[in-house]
Amino acid sequence: MDNQKTMMFSFGEDKPKADVVIRESAAAMREKGYNPINQLVGYLLSGDPAYVTSHKDARSKIRSLERDDLLDELVRFYLEHEK
Repeated sequence: MDNQKTMMFSFGEDKPKADVVIRESAAAMREKGYNPINQLVGYLLSGDPAYVTSHKDARSKIRSLERDDLLDELVRFYLEHEK
């Protein structure tokens, strides 16, 4: 019995999904009069969270995910919806 390993159990995701975070953040940016495409590109290229408004907690939501996860979601969406 001393050789038993502890198993890790994960129920659901702790982090919100990237698509939800992107959509909610973009909506908050639009509400504040910002162009979400320009703002998200600025954030993704620079890593500077100041590109994302704090309105409706958008900045915190975006920062809860790694930038590569956000990029992965954007590329996946684009490729899955290409014509």
